[in-house]
Amino acid sequence: MKKNILVFGTISGVIISTFMGISMAVMSCGSGDMDGGLSSMIIGFSAMAVAFSFIFVGIKNYRDKQNGGSITFGKAFILGFMISLIASTLYVITWGVEFHFFLPDFIDKYSAIQVKQLKESGKSGAALDEALKSIESANYNYKHNPFYFAMYTYMEILPVGIIITLISALILRKKAPVADVLNN
Repeated sequence: MKKNILVFGTISGVIISTFMGISMAVMSCGSGDMDGGLSSMIIGFSAMAVAFSFIFVGIKNYRDKQNGGSITFGKAFILGFMISLIASTLYVITWGVEFHFFLPDFIDKYSAIQVKQLKESGKSGAALDEALKSIESANYNYKHNPFYFAMYTYMEILPVGIIITLISALILRKKAPVADVLNN
């Protein structure tokens, strides 16, 4: 089980990290905010889905090749969660290197987009001031608090991995044949 987790977690993590690294490099060379980041979000979540397809492959591989063709929902979920945790950790590390060494102004540009959208939304007075303070605080924490940075980045990717893990565990769960259970 450990080997499956490491192999498929690493494959998934390398795929999503490579894709994210390339797409951020291309985006940073482009004109910036053409559509408020919508297209890069769509591409990013699509890449996550492709990379996390290895959760399904890893669970199926373990079930069919190492576990006699059966697996419980719980065991499949744990296997998939660990694969997604490894992949997500590689993603967080890659983004940490890319952000801190190559794109240190990313969060400032992102915050500027948020402020612009907020001002265009029609909010005013205390509500606007509160929202602006929230953006400023998040920006500061993202740049200066490694724990906040890591947790925020995990929250971009890990929920997608958990959703794909749940779906995969539901699809791939398979009880052992009754004869096998009676013989043990």
